[in-house]
Amino acid sequence: MVVSLCDVARMVDGQLQGDGGIPITGADIIRDAQPGYITFADNARLASRLASCRASAVITPPDFRPEGIAFVTVPNVQQAFTRIVAFFRPPQQDHRVGVAATAVVSPTASLGHNVVVHDNAVIGDHVTVGDGTVIHSGVQIMAGCRLGRDAVLFPNVVLYENTVVGSRTLIHAGAVIGAYGFGYTTVAGRHQLSAQLGYVELGDDVEIGACTTIDRGTYGATVVGEGTKIDNHVMIAHNCRIGRHNVICSQVGIAGSTTTGDYVVMAGQVGIRDHVNIGDGVTIGAKAGVMNDIPPGATYVGIPATPERQQLLILAALQKLPELKKQLRTLQHTVVQLEQAAGSLTRQEAA
Repeated sequence: MVVSLCDVARMVDGQLQGDGGIPITGADIIRDAQPGYITFADNARLASRLASCRASAVITPPDFRPEGIAFVTVPNVQQAFTRIVAFFRPPQQDHRVGVAATAVVSPTASLGHNVVVHDNAVIGDHVTVGDGTVIHSGVQIMAGCRLGRDAVLFPNVVLYENTVVGSRTLIHAGAVIGAYGFGYTTVAGRHQLSAQLGYVELGDDVEIGACTTIDRGTYGATVVGEGTKIDNHVMIAHNCRIGRHNVICSQVGIAGSTTTGDYVVMAGQVGIRDHVNIGDGVTIGAKAGVMNDIPPGATYVGIPATPERQQLLILAALQKLPELKKQLRTLQHTVVQLEQAAGSLTRQEAA
């Protein structure tokens, strides 16, 4: 597929600077772009990398006008480049509708219009699936689950019984939703599993990453609010209530009965203890260990997690430790010398 740079500019409603007749055959990032490709640079700090790039043209914001290469300016670079990439590499469409011959669907399950069920998926008793939902190969949906419209469950997702999945929710491969919580009581020296009678409820427009696990509530629901995006390999324990539009990055672990407000961001490998409350708009830095409640709008980092400014002061103090150690040794040596001198004077006076 070949189009002119002028055509690309029209595609994204951009302003062209340079030769509009340049043939464009593809799109890629600066590092990988080839001659004939268009790339993007969303800020002027990329000018040095762009100078050595092999691309024939670039998408930029209005305040960045690179030299030596044709460019198209747009208000939103990422959005425009997404459109261009989708043009050259359109997503593969699955036009199948209906239930594959090798899928197993309970006669008591209810499937909406235009539902797709791929090979070897299993849908249990009294499951409800909304219109347009796609269930890929190997998915296991246990009894009593309810799925909204236009959801997508990728291969080998497991939904335990009574899980609720909102409309337009994406659950990536290998995720397990609704497994038993990690809760035990010790009776006569043996660990016994506590009540596991709850379920998981995912709001509309939620995304769950590959191999992520979300445990059911003990008696009620573990809840993930609408619009929340959860990365791969995240663990959310029983009875948690995750707010709306949170962003939870890879390898985060959230212990039981924790709640978060709306628009919370957790960077990679954050760990949160049980029964903690996180306020609206909180940002938690990578690998932070959260031991206590965090007020709305705060940014916390470190182990244990503290306000960002406090943690920066701690780090600054730690960097000074080697010098402080040298100063301490000097002071100790001085004290010894003073003690020796004082002892000598005392002996002279006694004589």
